[in-house]
Amino acid sequence: MSTADSVSTLRTKRSRAASRSAQDWIFDIVVYLLIGIITIITLYPFLNVLAISFNDSVDTVRGGVTIYPRKFTLENYKQIFSYSSLLTGFKISVYRTLAGTVAGLVSGSMVAYTLARTDFQGRKFVSTFLAITMYVSGGLIPGFILIKNLELINTFAVYILPGLVSAFNIFVIRSFIDGLPFALQESAKIDGANDFTIYWRIILPLCKPALATVALFLAVGQWNSWFDTYLFNGSNDALTTLQYELMKVLQSTTTNANNMRGGNMTELMAQVSPDSVKMAITIVATVPILVVYPFLQKYFVKGMTLGAVKS
Repeated sequence: MSTADSVSTLRTKRSRAASRSAQDWIFDIVVYLLIGIITIITLYPFLNVLAISFNDSVDTVRGGVTIYPRKFTLENYKQIFSYSSLLTGFKISVYRTLAGTVAGLVSGSMVAYTLARTDFQGRKFVSTFLAITMYVSGGLIPGFILIKNLELINTFAVYILPGLVSAFNIFVIRSFIDGLPFALQESAKIDGANDFTIYWRIILPLCKPALATVALFLAVGQWNSWFDTYLFNGSNDALTTLQYELMKVLQSTTTNANNMRGGNMTELMAQVSPDSVKMAITIVATVPILVVYPFLQKYFVKGMTLGAVKS
């Protein structure tokens, strides 16, 4: 090959490399733009809610609030936290979230470990029975009668026991356990470990992604629940929950606003608007879960992916 041919080949390679570099650069720009657009679309509703919650109620009625408050105020939050029962509701919500999450994880993981054992002869029947409960339920009235007959009304246990076992959560954890080498359990048995030791010291530590995923489901469900408080503990102020109290605040604010329509315009404009309270309530109810989520996020995707492979 002549020197001219070598130079020509080298120039061609450099040209292709430059071309590829330009294409990669353009691709990166497009990807970053798409990610930026998706981020804005995702964050805007939350920022809008946050802005309205801190915006003056009279100004909110005019509309047009975007991602920052036009007239900053804390009156919306003062209106919410002026209710004395709100602190009690917050404590009960925290207690039920912690207790319900721990109890749900322990019971669900125990059942999942049992169903994952190939030497458990009733695994197919129990799995089928659990799957049926995901599609068929007794309904609200039979459920209320059952809770009443169990004497769980006006007790803290009504927040924990009815949702102690969830078929979906069991299948997520069981699918993860099925993916673990069964030789680990056999080796532990040879070393003298019993079933509970295998479950507690081997299975649970290896199931952190699945457990974190289920824990997030349980925590969000417990924290956001208010209808069971309305049904079973509505008359017991000592067992009220934050979501139930926030629902009553919103209901009261909306009722007051409706009663004042057509009345004195000065008094009406001085009231905190229902929209402002709605947004403040949304922030109060959402922030605690947003604080917990980052600690579980690294396990969440892996737990969901592996839990969805097989059931």
